[in-house]
Amino acid sequence: MQETFTLKGKRAVVTGSTSGIGLGIARALAAQGCKVMLNGFGEPEAIETLRRALEEEYGTEIAYNAADLSRAKECEALIRDAENSWGGVDILVNNAGIQHVAPVEDFPPERWDAVIAINLSSAFHTIRAALPGMKASGYGRIVNIASAHGLVASACKSAYVAAKHGVVGLTKVVALENAETGVTCNAICPGWVLTALVEKQIHARAEAENLSVEEASRHLLSEKQPSKRFTTVDELGELTVFLCGPAAGNITGASMPVDGGWTAQ
Repeated sequence: MQETFTLKGKRAVVTGSTSGIGLGIARALAAQGCKVMLNGFGEPEAIETLRRALEEEYGTEIAYNAADLSRAKECEALIRDAENSWGGVDILVNNAGIQHVAPVEDFPPERWDAVIAINLSSAFHTIRAALPGMKASGYGRIVNIASAHGLVASACKSAYVAAKHGVVGLTKVVALENAETGVTCNAICPGWVLTALVEKQIHARAEAENLSVEEASRHLLSEKQPSKRFTTVDELGELTVFLCGPAAGNITGASMPVDGGWTAQ
């Protein structure tokens, strides 16, 4: 009788996971029994409170590493920390991201560099560090959180769009290089998700156009997302769990829109 596959005990690193999409994915993996290494911004006391709460809620090991993902050496140190703590990394979710909005001619070069470093280069550095261990074990799941903006563009988001297109391309290369190793690499491409990052854009739009926050939200969704509803972090968490399981064993190099029809237009 074939042994039932389980994620229980699998060791996961999720970047940008102290809030928003990353936290939702960390929760989904922890709910399956994965050990999860959190990473992201926040006050140390608040993060420790979150870490303990997740550990108690899901009955699994939850750790935290404060790596600054704009630095290559700290990206590598994040993976080494998980490997040293748990003996390896089975699942890597590259979710960390920042945003800056401005026309190209007004885009501050230092903001371009920061967006590329955190949204794109960090994924390269963590994947580079995690791959040898995954290949040695014959199992690995790399899930890169790209964006609808990894497939199509919007004005005034040059760095973000360039970085997310880069994430999609990186995903394909990693998938091809590891197609026979037991390691898969896929990208999830969300549309609008009601995270702190998107809420900031909504409030800015409401102020600029003299709208209520509700009106600004409706306008935002109507322009891009035919479903006219936000994707939820729970939906993204469940998709990540699926991609880590046996049914997705031959899915690799895919870029999966979760965008209410945005990129179907």
